Amino acid sequence: MTTQTETFGEFALLDQLSTAVILLDDNLRIVYLNAAAEQLLSASMSRTLGKKLIQVVNISDALLTRLREAIDSGQPYTDRQAIIEPHGLEPKVVDCSITPQITSNNQRGLLIEIDALDRSLRIARDEAILAQQEHSRSLLRGLAHEIKNPLGGLRGAAQLLDKQLEDPELHDYTSIIIQEADRLRSLIDRMLGPVSKPKRDIVNIHEVLEHVRKISRVGAPQSVDITFDYDPSIPEFYSDRDRLVQVLLNIAGNAINAVGDKGNIVFRSRVISSFTIGSERHPLVAALEIRDDGPGVPAALLDQIFYPMVSGTDMGTGLGLSIAQSIMNQLGGLIECESEPGNTVFTVLTPLEIL
Repeated sequence: MTTQTETFGEFALLDQLSTAVILLDDNLRIVYLNAAAEQLLSASMSRTLGKKLIQVVNISDALLTRLREAIDSGQPYTDRQAIIEPHGLEPKVVDCSITPQITSNNQRGLLIEIDALDRSLRIARDEAILAQQEHSRSLLRGLAHEIKNPLGGLRGAAQLLDKQLEDPELHDYTSIIIQEADRLRSLIDRMLGPVSKPKRDIVNIHEVLEHVRKISRVGAPQSVDITFDYDPSIPEFYSDRDRLVQVLLNIAGNAINAVGDKGNIVFRSRVISSFTIGSERHPLVAALEIRDDGPGVPAALLDQIFYPMVSGTDMGTGLGLSIAQSIMNQLGGLIECESEPGNTVFTVLTPLEIL
């Protein structure tokens, strides 16, 4: 069977699908992968073209038998919640639809559509995070209005009283009132996050990551190992550099606190194609990971860590991650967290708006 994708017609539109599509010949050799399949398998079509499917991904003997039977019988088949394991990656639970194909040369092949179930769950989880974040911001905006008005009156009254007092010692009390009113107003402003629109700078994300990594190296104990694993193919793109630095510094600072006097922190960057953030699908997204081997986020807090005033440490204010998530929402991105003892990963997802 020819390995030319044109034999099966035009497949350019398949790269726009979020479903992974794999085309095999009658010997189960790979003829075509769309962009979603490349992402699922973490392998490009140029590297896998002509290879047998089992050379790229581990599949069960039962599924392999079904593939061969589909070619022989010409009957489509659907396998629900099948387990596949792309080489070098964790196993994935997927729904797999197998459709036999006949080319114009009367040669047989298979069109395999794969829906990763964890992807659907992740999209639903991301949408929930965004909805929670918007709900929190709405509550905070209303709360800020109700607090700032009496605070302004309290501060003004203290200033007027300060001018009327003749005893110099009493000025200390009015000064305390004014300072505390200013502190509370500043706290409210921090809870609301940045109010100005993001800038549109040309950003080299690895310059940003290295800047944050160097700052983190200075602030971390010498026994903490801070390494990196970058994908050099990530292009420059439009975003707000300063806000990205603020987000990454916050996450890196949490990682340093988590590992304590000794541990490992890894800065990692990858490109993801055809990726959905919330309800919007982007052609390319940069995934910026900061991974640490600390004790992990308490399970009871894992779903709440992006809420204001929620902190996993006694010394934390609970504002850093909430503000960081708000910033990424403004940039069209998102922060995700997966954590277990010895392996906590914060992933900053930001769309690549190419120059």
